[in-house]
Amino acid sequence: MNDSEPSDADPTVTGGDSARAPRYEQVVRWAEYVRDTPVTVWGPQQNAVVNGQIDSARAVDVSAEERKRIRAFADAELRESDGNDA
Repeated sequence: MNDSEPSDADPTVTGGDSARAPRYEQVVRWAEYVRDTPVTVWGPQQNAVVNGQIDSARAVDVSAEERKRIRAFADAELRESDGNDA
């Protein structure tokens, strides 16, 4: 996932991005689920997912130097990805 500007293109047309249409379909399915399901059902489910992600992030024990190395790698990958998108 990148931070590029959103596209006005039809999200159901992949145009070379084979993952775009399935992701779009998942978003639509989630929106329909949230619309059709009481918040008392999907709210705790969403909380469990978010809490799990937070717990996983907290469980990663890396040094400040390693964190900087990971961030630099991620930034370089994003720059390369953005360059390939152009």
